[in-house]
Amino acid sequence: MHTPQTDFWQGAFGDDYTQRNSRSADEWDAFYIANYGVTKLEMNRRFLSDVPADTSFLEIGCNTGLQLQGLTRMGFRSLTGIDLQAYAGRLAKQLLPGAKIACASGLALPFGDASFDVVFTSGVLIHVAPADLNGMFLEMARCARRYVWGFEYFAAELSEIPYRGHAGYLWKGDYSRLLSETCPDLQLVRREIFPHTTDSEKGNVDAMYLLEKRR
Repeated sequence: MHTPQTDFWQGAFGDDYTQRNSRSADEWDAFYIANYGVTKLEMNRRFLSDVPADTSFLEIGCNTGLQLQGLTRMGFRSLTGIDLQAYAGRLAKQLLPGAKIACASGLALPFGDASFDVVFTSGVLIHVAPADLNGMFLEMARCARRYVWGFEYFAAELSEIPYRGHAGYLWKGDYSRLLSETCPDLQLVRREIFPHTTDSEKGNVDAMYLLEKRR
C-alpha cells in the first residue's frame, strides 16, 4: 500500500534518517538520558516488568532495530520487526541476527490474526497521516494477541508539526486514546508522560502507553 508518507520514507529522506539515527547501545542510552533524563530501558521496565521473557513482540517501523535490541538486553528473545526501508532492514539484521526482520508496511501487516503477544511502535505513528491512522490501528489490533504498546509524541489533540522543511510528514496526538476509540476492545492499562529536557524540545512531551485486549 503506497501513500505519500510511505513513498517519502522509502526514498532518500528515509535513508538519511537511518544514517542520522544509527547508534550503538551506549549511544542510544546516552541519547535518552540527554533528552528525557532516563534510559529507554528504564521506561520499558515500568511497562513490561510483569511480561514473561517468552513474550513475542512485533515492532512496526523498527528501522535499524535499536528498540528490539533494547528488548534483547531486557531478556526477551521472540522478536520480529518490519520497516519500509530495505537499507534499515539490512542494518537491523546485522544488529539482531536472532530477530526476524522484514520489509513491509504497517498499513498491511503480512501476519495472521493474533500472531504476536505485543505489537508496538516507537516514534512511528507520528509519521502516519491522519487519514491512514485508523487502518493502521486496526492492523495493529488484529495482529496483537494481548497488548498494543507505544511511545509517541503527545498532544491532547492531533496536530501537525513541520518536519525538516516538509509538510504532511509529522504529527503529535493522544495515540492511546485514538487507538482505543478505533479499537474498542483495547483498554488502557497504563500511560506515562515523559517531558523533553533539552532546550530545543522544551515544552514537548512524549507518552508511553500500554493497551490490553479485553477478554
